[in-house]
Amino acid sequence: MKLNADFSERVVIRPEDYAWVDSPANGVQRMMLDRIGDEVARATTIVRFAPNSSFDAHSHGGGEEFLVLEGVFSDEHADYPAGTYVRNPIGTSHTPHIGPEGATILVKLHQFDADDNEQKAIDTNNASFVEGSAPGLSVLPLHSVPAENVALVRWEPGTKFGEHTHWGGEEIFVLEGTFQDEHGDYPAGTWIRSPHLSRHTPFSDEGCLIYVKTGHLPVAQAA
Repeated sequence: MKLNADFSERVVIRPEDYAWVDSPANGVQRMMLDRIGDEVARATTIVRFAPNSSFDAHSHGGGEEFLVLEGVFSDEHADYPAGTYVRNPIGTSHTPHIGPEGATILVKLHQFDADDNEQKAIDTNNASFVEGSAPGLSVLPLHSVPAENVALVRWEPGTKFGEHTHWGGEEIFVLEGTFQDEHGDYPAGTWIRSPHLSRHTPFSDEGCLIYVKTGHLPVAQAA
């Protein structure tokens, strides 16, 4: 399967565009955002777990990164409530299970560099944001390696950021509020993937919180 597999194209998926499909595991549904491959795939997906569902034990051949959006996601290592950011590098394994309230996660699979081997879980609800590079912005760094930076960015109401270029692209998931730029408005639940050398001038009238990853998309396709 190939879905939004041309990384030189800009892609925007809003909540009204969601089309949930059942996974092979009972009680687990997926909203596929991009995908190259079948059950083993380079993929970005919103995964929705029904209450008291489970997923078979599996290893992460290409690494796993996820952010818990709703509920509590659990495995044999810990419970991860909404707002928890987790990285499981190549070669790790676990057996997920979900409690009575269910869970929804944003997950990225098979996108780790072989040298990126730091395993971590960050409770972003209790972490400290730092001042951003423009008035009204605050940032919670989550992960940084060559060619990849991940953070949560909070925009106070009325915040504007200057026009800029994305070397290596940019990927955003809107967690709260409405993110905006000259191309449109993006409410909570919107996923935006902007290619290498794309440009925009973002702002937020009402304020927002976004997950943002930069520098990780292919350069050669759009050079």
